Amino acid sequence: VQLQASGGGLVQAGDSVTLSCTATTGNLGSYVMSWFRQAPGKEREFVAAVDWTGEKTLYGDSAQDRFTISRPYAKNTMSLHMTRLTPEDTGVYYCAWRRVRVLLSTNPEEYHYWGQGTVVTVSS
Repeated sequence: VQLQASGGGLVQAGDSVTLSCTATTGNLGSYVMSWFRQAPGKEREFVAAVDWTGEKTLYGDSAQDRFTISRPYAKNTMSLHMTRLTPEDTGVYYCAWRRVRVLLSTNPEEYHYWGQGTVVTVSS
């Protein structure tokens, strides 16, 4: 299974950016998808998760009311639309898949496949 994340880059505080992640190999359309991020010197942090239908979502505290995770029904791809970015949002953003359909999790140890990460840098 290979996961390809894209969309990161250098942005200004207050800007918006959309990240995407696609499973280029393997059929992961029936699994939970999530985004995590890791800032320099910090542990990996849960950002958002979505179930296989795209209807059930879960957000971490830092993402609530600013980020939106989405995916087409049972597809191998998902997006994370991030708004009102601040320098605290800087980090490497990873997409991850969990081999269950509905049960969302914030624990990175419960995910089975990971993308290579895409860097988001927010300047003040």
